[in-house]
Amino acid sequence: MNILKFVGRAALAAIFIQGGIDSVRSPAGRAQMVEQAGLPEPELLTRLNGGVMAGAGTLLALGLAPRSSALALLASLLPTTIIGHAFWNAHGQERQGQMVHFAKNLAMMGALLLVVADRE
Repeated sequence: MNILKFVGRAALAAIFIQGGIDSVRSPAGRAQMVEQAGLPEPELLTRLNGGVMAGAGTLLALGLAPRSSALALLASLLPTTIIGHAFWNAHGQERQGQMVHFAKNLAMMGALLLVVADRE
């Protein structure tokens, strides 16, 4: 295995593992945003999304099924980004902060797409 790919995947996966575990253990804040978006069972959805992130992140970090793991992370990151960082609904400093988080998530999506595209 290429050491640079291993380190890159592990670094990318770290935020998903940490955030996923946090969502499973303490879903309240994130679940509130899910509820405001009008989705049913916000706490359950938050915990499920967190579980996908933690599990797929761990697999990605270990280099096990990296393409499938990256696809699962992309699938979980899309609603997280749209619901959690809706900068278009915010104003002032909050808008600025949400724009930064939205852009960060787009960057992570780009990195995940590179993992998906890697055929080696």
